[in-house]
Parts: sequence; structure tokens; C-alpha cells
Amino acid sequence: MSMTRSDRTPRLAVLIDADNASPKIADGLFEEIAKIGEASVRRVYGDFSTSRSKGWVDILARHAIVPQQQFPYTIGKNASDITLVIDAMDLLHSGRFEGFCLVSSDSDFTRLASRIREQGIDVYGFGEQKTPESFRQACRRFIYTENLLPDRADPERGTDSRRAKPLAGQEEATRLMLRVIAQMDTEDGWANLGSFGKQILNLAPDFDPRTYGFKKLSDLVRATQEFEVREGEGRGIDIREAPNKPRRRSTTRGSRRSPAKTVAKSG
Repeated sequence: MSMTRSDRTPRLAVLIDADNASPKIADGLFEEIAKIGEASVRRVYGDFSTSRSKGWVDILARHAIVPQQQFPYTIGKNASDITLVIDAMDLLHSGRFEGFCLVSSDSDFTRLASRIREQGIDVYGFGEQKTPESFRQACRRFIYTENLLPDRADPERGTDSRRAKPLAGQEEATRLMLRVIAQMDTEDGWANLGSFGKQILNLAPDFDPRTYGFKKLSDLVRATQEFEVREGEGRGIDIREAPNKPRRRSTTRGSRRSPAKTVAKSG
């Protein structure tokens, strides 16, 4: 039996802006991408004669990344960005990919991400927390590269027995999750954790339990002490807002760049 397009692992085009991405994230980046699909195309764009991009040269072979050298022919013009966009459009129109991974913290790629999604193709963004909201919201999902750094090691690998240091306050996550559980409005108040997680990402593409110091969504949910959690054979994990808890206001305060703040603005 031949494998249909929907049955195979999604093919991904990984395009890295070396001027706006640190080579320190490379290992974590490709581990994260492997959870999404197959990185069929791996390209990094920059002027590798400069100190800013030179660090990528040392890891090209390890991750089979193809460098796209761009010389600054004109001062003030970013040839790397332009070349990345041209390549992305060529790859998009080839029809060979189910998703694009754009690795940059530069808002200049907002329109590119939107254009790719208009074509019905998923876009996964990877950038620092400073990434402008416009680019984060243009992606189906946005992963903070701070969560991919080696010093935020995964405890299950035995490299760190402690919970990772949070990048954002847990209160912001709690407000967002309470808002989502209320929107789901199930008959008995219980919602499947998987469906709950998908709904959060629909509202806040940059939501990630690791941002708040937890590897799993279920761990973050329990830590808030705002939810009841039940587990059963073959049913997975269900959650609901804990009874007799005062409801929080839906407005949010805090960091302008937090996922919860983004949702509050859009509501």
C-alpha cells in the first residue's frame, strides 16, 4: 500500500536567520523541530565572515545545515533577509512542504509568515522573548529560543534534577488557562487536557509550559492549584476549574510580551 500525503511525517523547511539567532540553540532547535516533522530543508542565512554569524559555521556539519553566504554589498541593506524570503517563496510554490520553520526574532518576517499561512501551510516560529508580537501571532506556533538553550536542561535526561527557571510569571499562565477552560464550556465542566492545550495555542501561539518552568502542561495545571485533575484508563487526563474558587478577572497585567497579555489584547 502506498503512503498518502497525510500519513507521512510532515516535511518541513527550516530557514534560519543567522543575524537574529544564536548558534547555541541549534541542538535544542532541531530536537524541537523533530517533534513536529522532518526537517527536509535546512538552511542558514548570513555573512559568516562576521563575528555575529561565524558561530554557525562550527555546527553546520553536525546538523546538516546548508549555509547561504550573503555579502553586504550595500550598507544598511540586509541581503540575508531578502534571500531568505525569496527562497521561502520558491520552496512554498514547489508544493513539497507541509510546514515552514522560521528561526528569527525579526519582525520583518511577519508578512512572510502570513503569506505562507494564506497558502494553507503551517508556520512555526522560533525566536527570543523580545520578538515583536506581530511575528509571534503570524505563526501557528511560536517557541521561545530561551527554552531551547542547554542550561535549561530537561530533567528526564539526568542533566538537571531541578525545575527550569521560569521565563515568565505563573500568574499570567493561570489567567490564560482559566479563560480557555471557561470558553470550552463543556456540559459537565471537564475538558480533555489535549483539547485544552490546542485551544490555548489557538489563542496564544507562544504559550509553552517551559516558559513558566514546567516541562508538561499537566504539571503547570496542577501547580496553579486552580484546577481539578482526573486520570483514567483510556481516557487520558481531564481537567476542570476547581469548585469554590473565586473567579479571577479576565484582564491581565504584567509583561507586555507574555502570552497571556497577548490574548487579553486580542479578546
